[in-house]
Amino acid sequence: MSTELNATLREDQGKGASRRLRHAKSLPAIVYGGGKDAVSISLLQKDVQHKLPDESFYSQVLALNIDGKAEDVLIRDIQHHPYKMEVMHMDFIRVDAKKVVHVFSQLHFSGEDVSPGIKTEDGVVNHVITEVELECLPKNIPDFISVDLSEMHVGDIIHLSDLKLPEGVEVLALKQGDEHDTAVVGMHVRKVAVEIEDEAPEAAEGEAEGESDASEEGGDSE
Repeated sequence: MSTELNATLREDQGKGASRRLRHAKSLPAIVYGGGKDAVSISLLQKDVQHKLPDESFYSQVLALNIDGKAEDVLIRDIQHHPYKMEVMHMDFIRVDAKKVVHVFSQLHFSGEDVSPGIKTEDGVVNHVITEVELECLPKNIPDFISVDLSEMHVGDIIHLSDLKLPEGVEVLALKQGDEHDTAVVGMHVRKVAVEIEDEAPEAAEGEAEGESDASEEGGDSE
């Protein structure tokens, strides 16, 4: 079931119009693609803020209701306020149910705490990437991709080609050749920093010289 988002067509354009929208607790947005003209719309800030914590909101097909007429879209860009918890602008792109799309999906790592590398080999996990770009039909877009680390040993590396993907979903980079089969996560030996106190011998040597000088001065006074 698609996530729904209500919108309203807007006629006013420009910075002044966008500023008035934000003062009214709304935000400007645009919808384009799909062989149709771009359309300027406005959304309620509270409706968008309510959905932002859901990571699937950024990659799932949304049912965008524009004045009651629904269109299937994906989020292409979100502009956030530099310090306020507000969205400044959004871009949506229309999708065709029969055409593949390219979307980024989050990687969910699990099993790290029970892996041999962590439990018995004093290893540490290095997450190289946390999201991956996929190619699939809109209906096959996953909420996330699971990455199981429970069998990892020190020295092991999980690559893009090792990811378990849902049916009909491909990693876009792998379609460009084996040389793009990059690392996703690795297990390495934990590095222990050992401090060598080089100054200690010098300090001891200085103290010895001081004692020697004091002895010589004492001998001269006699």
